[in-house]
Amino acid sequence: MPSKIVLIQGHPDKDGKRLCRQLADAYAQGVSDAGHQLRRIDLASLDFPLLASQYAYDHEPIPPGLAGAVADLLWADHIVLVFPLWMGTMPALVKAFFEQALRPGGTFVRDDKGGAQSLLAGRTARLVVTMGMPVPLFRFWFGGHGLKLIKRSILAFAGIRVVRHSLFGLVDTAGPDRIRGWLDEMRRAGASAH
Repeated sequence: MPSKIVLIQGHPDKDGKRLCRQLADAYAQGVSDAGHQLRRIDLASLDFPLLASQYAYDHEPIPPGLAGAVADLLWADHIVLVFPLWMGTMPALVKAFFEQALRPGGTFVRDDKGGAQSLLAGRTARLVVTMGMPVPLFRFWFGGHGLKLIKRSILAFAGIRVVRHSLFGLVDTAGPDRIRGWLDEMRRAGASAH
């Protein structure tokens, strides 16, 4: 049975030459070649405001510019998020997206006791992260805190379990052969729906 995958492009720059965009395209190619279902969300192309208050989180509707993205999240079985590591974590645009999408009226419903229940519980995710530093430095010296943040405080909060991650380091100095290897890795990941 083909998987239903939503691929979130989290690079704020729309330039198609960005490595994050190339990795996402390679993953999408693998998904397509294997016959899985795919929907794509490009955060840089969405128009939505920052979440500015607890009242807005609890009571205001999801911004119209995010309605399609929220529907795609609800449709998917598996979520793939591609983003560059900026200042040790995800770009602000990625966090702003999740702040708006992962709330009541979008992917959560309120129960009669005032609590919230996630409509995304049981989904899986893969994180694809590019960075300028070596991956071991990120993992061991910095403790991988940017990865832990999104896994534990954002996705796990919504009931989404990260089952895989791909970390690509020293991207600014990577040569064509290395980049081709990374793109091949992403095509294989897409074909296996991981």
